[in-house]
Parts: sequence; structure tokens; C-alpha cells
Amino acid sequence: MVNMMQKRQFSIEYAPVTKEHLRAIERKYYSLIRKTIKEQLQFEPDIEARNRKPLVRQIAFEAEWEIRFGPNNRFRVFHDIDHDNAKVSILAIGEKVRNRLFIGGEEVNP
Repeated sequence: MVNMMQKRQFSIEYAPVTKEHLRAIERKYYSLIRKTIKEQLQFEPDIEARNRKPLVRQIAFEAEWEIRFGPNNRFRVFHDIDHDNAKVSILAIGEKVRNRLFIGGEEVNP
């Protein structure tokens, strides 16, 4: 008999400001963004991977983690993890254009 531990499921909450961030991104990417957030963060959101890392220094939104994805890794999602309440808070969604990061259409200096 195999005893497998069930992975803990985290709820995903979006900060209200993320709606503004999405408006600056082409609509055709919305489903990719939603799908990737769910796949990457619903289970084991604190496991470091090639495109999911804790931030060395916090950005303006005070996020602790970042995921990168999409064509040429152009999208960035900044988030925090609340282990006690099994919750992931999406704080910012941005787009990287070359070496510049845009959140809500405005350039951010990380």
C-alpha cells in the first residue's frame, strides 16, 4: 500500500491594483497569465525553480517572490506567500521589455 501525502492547496488572491496592471498588457495574454499563475502558485508556491525565485531585494510592491513566463519570459508576477493561511497574494503583474520593467504601463526600477 502506498501512502502519498496530499499537497497543500493555496488560495490565490489578487490585489485590486492588478486590474490596472493587466490593462497595460494585451488582452490576448490574459488567459496565459491566469493559467500560469494557477499552475505555478496553487501548490508549493515556495519551491524555487528556474523561473520562480525569491527576490533578493523587494520592489515597490513589497513582494517577496517573482515568477517569469510567457514569450521570451516577458511577463513578471510579484507575489507574497502566507503559509499560516495557505494564501498567495498577487501584488503586481508586469511586462519586461528588454531590460526595462513596466507595471501598469509605467516603468519601474527594480
